[in-house]
Amino acid sequence: MRRRVLSAAGLTSTTRRGYQVALLGVALYVVLDAVAQLLPPHYSPISQAESDLAVGPYGYVMTLNFINRGVLSLAFIWALKGTIADSGVGAKRFRAGLSLLGAWAAGAVLLAIFPTDVPPTPVSLHGAIHLLVAIVAFLCGAFGTLKLSLGVRELPPLTRARGVIVAVGILSVFLCIVDLGTPFFAPRASAHYGGLFERLFLGSVLLWIAMVSAFSLSRSDVAPAPQPGGEDGLNSTS
Repeated sequence: MRRRVLSAAGLTSTTRRGYQVALLGVALYVVLDAVAQLLPPHYSPISQAESDLAVGPYGYVMTLNFINRGVLSLAFIWALKGTIADSGVGAKRFRAGLSLLGAWAAGAVLLAIFPTDVPPTPVSLHGAIHLLVAIVAFLCGAFGTLKLSLGVRELPPLTRARGVIVAVGILSVFLCIVDLGTPFFAPRASAHYGGLFERLFLGSVLLWIAMVSAFSLSRSDVAPAPQPGGEDGLNSTS
């Protein structure tokens, strides 16, 4: 049985497809978010949370987008795990970051299941669950990107882009703190600009996913198919 072993710069076709799904998902997310924003009841993107878009006659558009966010994030995690394994670096150092990003992905799906309460609607059970899930998912997304950013120097496809990847990871944590902390420390600013703060944070995580995916695809090639009698131990028989 022949076994293919990748070079440090190679990607399997499965890993490549994972990154491609992640990139397409990010693009689709932007489109669906814009469509949901343009449809009635025309919630304010500056003052109102993105989750409000899932409530109303066209709320299903944003609900689908929550699911899309979960799927694209899971596809990205799958692809990044492939890159880590194929690069031959220790996977342990990435485990916490991948787990945090996995919680972010699962949270997106749960947000689709439990809709929010649009103020001044009283808080319901599903609205309370939505809020709790959002807080946990946001924190996991922010710190997951930062944790993973600090390890990308070990991955050949991402070494040259380490600086900008780490910068966006730090920015995600900062924007997450601003988004979640403003209602407590500056409630008036949150009432006027809370929607903007949230969208900037979500955009930073999605930008990070898109950047890592794009860099991985642009700096790596699909490994060639194994040839009988290959050299340097790239092919083995048993």
